[in-house]
Amino acid sequence: MAKVAIVPTQSVAARLDTFERYLPLWVAMCMLAGIALGKLLPGIVTGLRSIEFVRGSQINMPIAVLIWLMITPMMMKVDFSAVKNVGRRPTGLVVTLLVNWVVKPFSMALLAWAFFRFLFAPFITPAEADQYIAGCIILAAAPCTAMVFVWSHLTNGDPAYTLVQVSANDLIMLVLFVPIVQFLVHGASSLIVPFSVLLTSVLVFIVVPLLAGSLLRIWLVRKHGHAWFEVLLLPKFAPVTIAALLSMLVLIFAFQSDNVTGRLFHVLLIAIPITLQVYFNAALTYGLMKMFKVEHAVAAPGALIGASNFFELAVATAIALFGPESGAALATVVGVLVEVPVMLSVCSACNRTRHWFPIAATR
Repeated sequence: MAKVAIVPTQSVAARLDTFERYLPLWVAMCMLAGIALGKLLPGIVTGLRSIEFVRGSQINMPIAVLIWLMITPMMMKVDFSAVKNVGRRPTGLVVTLLVNWVVKPFSMALLAWAFFRFLFAPFITPAEADQYIAGCIILAAAPCTAMVFVWSHLTNGDPAYTLVQVSANDLIMLVLFVPIVQFLVHGASSLIVPFSVLLTSVLVFIVVPLLAGSLLRIWLVRKHGHAWFEVLLLPKFAPVTIAALLSMLVLIFAFQSDNVTGRLFHVLLIAIPITLQVYFNAALTYGLMKMFKVEHAVAAPGALIGASNFFELAVATAIALFGPESGAALATVVGVLVEVPVMLSVCSACNRTRHWFPIAATR
């Protein structure tokens, strides 16, 4: 008969390498560097911001390239054939998808509408409220893809199951991101979301890296074998992914330097519903996982996926839809501001409560 072992709590810091341990510091430095770049070299920043993917698309080419460099290696880790094996342990995936696609975007729309239409109404204009609501909805409508692997690692999550959760979310995102954003933004604000621009954003920021990563994975595994691909090749992409992430943060905050510094009080206001939404969805997912007796190695990454956002896609989409100086773009950038420290606190909470989830140990 299998024994039940209680895994001792393990701190987040114990699982971090030197870079990861100081990740909030590197992110903060990149944000400050971006703001400084935007203020000190506005001509260069304007030139970079004017380089569009396609003329009139509002999709910034430097941001697109950095997103491809960051996400494509992550997509190369995703084995979509693993989705068929989830039937043996479906509960964790069902809970994750339920929170991500039924609860998360709608709860964010409700929170944003309540805060910006009523609670913060004395401090902002109706037009600003529309923009902030739209940005928050765009942020919440896409579950995190790239950073989930980092959060899963910090909580000792099951890497194979995390791949399944990410893979399923990516496939669903291709279908639901556009209609959910269009429906909720139009319903919660007076803004109209152009379908063509939204679809182009999905194609550029999801489909392109998804296809590139999948095709590269298939080709390289066939040519060199699975062991070579997983053990030797994938780790070499880590510096590329990190450099692309940090460079993208510099560019995002350079493009938004006037927006951020000129509306610091609004940044604080926007951070409140976003932070509440992150903790609400993390707690809901984690609680459901515990209630259905899902093992911690699945429950923790599921809670982190439910809490975090695909902020790269959100920022790029908001800029494409409403422009780089828009309130919607500012709202998604605030999502970047709160993402790392908030998610590290969720990781810490998951590690401290590991003993809530008894894990069957084999002899």
